[in-house]
Amino acid sequence: MSGKPVVTIAGGGLAGCEAAFQLLERGFSVKMYEMRPGKTTGAHRTGGLAELVCSNSLKSEGQETASGVLKEELDILGCRLLGIARKCRVPSGSALAVDREAFSAEVENELFSYDGFSLIREEVKEVPSAPAVIAAGPLVSAPLAEALAAITGRERLYFYDAIAPVVDFDGIDMTRAYFGGRYGKGGDDYLNLPMNREEYDAFYDALVNAETVVLKDFEKRELFEGCMPVEELARRGKDTLRFGPMRPVGLRNPETGEGAYAVVQLRRENTAGNCYNLVGFQTNLTYGEQKRVFSLIPALAHAEFLRCGIMHRNTYLDSPGILNADFSLKGYGEVYVAGQLCGVEGYVESIMSGLIAGVSLARRLNGEPTAVPPATTVTGALCAYVSSAADGFKPMNANFGVLPCAEGVGKKERKKHYRDRAVRDIMQFTSETGFLPRV
Repeated sequence: MSGKPVVTIAGGGLAGCEAAFQLLERGFSVKMYEMRPGKTTGAHRTGGLAELVCSNSLKSEGQETASGVLKEELDILGCRLLGIARKCRVPSGSALAVDREAFSAEVENELFSYDGFSLIREEVKEVPSAPAVIAAGPLVSAPLAEALAAITGRERLYFYDAIAPVVDFDGIDMTRAYFGGRYGKGGDDYLNLPMNREEYDAFYDALVNAETVVLKDFEKRELFEGCMPVEELARRGKDTLRFGPMRPVGLRNPETGEGAYAVVQLRRENTAGNCYNLVGFQTNLTYGEQKRVFSLIPALAHAEFLRCGIMHRNTYLDSPGILNADFSLKGYGEVYVAGQLCGVEGYVESIMSGLIAGVSLARRLNGEPTAVPPATTVTGALCAYVSSAADGFKPMNANFGVLPCAEGVGKKERKKHYRDRAVRDIMQFTSETGFLPRV
């Protein structure tokens, strides 16, 4: 690795770790800075690299979903974290969910297998000197956020995110619960907690009247739609939850054949299967109220809550006009920004940005031209969105709406068309640009 500069990576989350793998694979040494566990955040629980904070699910692998297509693209682009995730997966139907602790440990093990990798447990308070990738995450510490705001000349933007509670499996009343996927798909990957109308009404009334952690007025305006607290959703109408995270459609008790008025779904949190998270139940209720209100779900009447849900501030840059499509910081040459800090939303989207940033920096250092996938791919469309979205920029996750329209393609065939076009174009892109590392 002699003769090549050492790359600084600020942040050991998903984006930072993927960027590190890509740079290491291309012969560069990486010095990664991670402030945890010496200085923690309001959401992290450990000091482990690539810790999954909000959920243990990386969403669907189905080819009919934008999330699934993005995973296909990243596999073709040589993504490392998805491969590790599959080694650590737990049953979750068509979704890729992982044992968080096993995933984090495996990521660290593989990074430390490279002679050129080093980890410094210190906080980065200034924009690092080039070459560097800033992947400090949406929970970036205040000094680095202020430093970024100072050099970009833009006011920082915020949205507020929420985390769902986790319960001990042994405390769940299995006489009031059953395993099964919606419409019988996905085997026994979800644990379903049915409620009748009377039970739902009591739960709903308690939820909308429960005490929440007080937010300032500007904080209330910045709640992010993709992770809206369950109590905020409930306040939109009594049936909102029944058409959302508690929808009973496609779920019947396999022993009795009975449906339900509303159903809470739980997803396995780890490979041991001894703890489960409440799907779609991100919350800002006080800890005491969470125990009181969620215990009104019949199967959770005596459950032990291993982790309460919490609300935390997520920070991101107003990236259009600040970042290029390869995630390089305009006017700063070999400094890149990746992860949710740059305005992508979601685990896999963060991995994608780290991959593109890491490869792009490596190419620049090697004197190669910038290469960003075309906008007909989910990867390329997100790169374009982050760098050139119109006014009112908000974090964006993978969805088919960011892709160019499919002219002349019927509605039923559209998703397949998007997927087939994306896979074709990403393969052509890797072939024409030499995007993958040379063996």
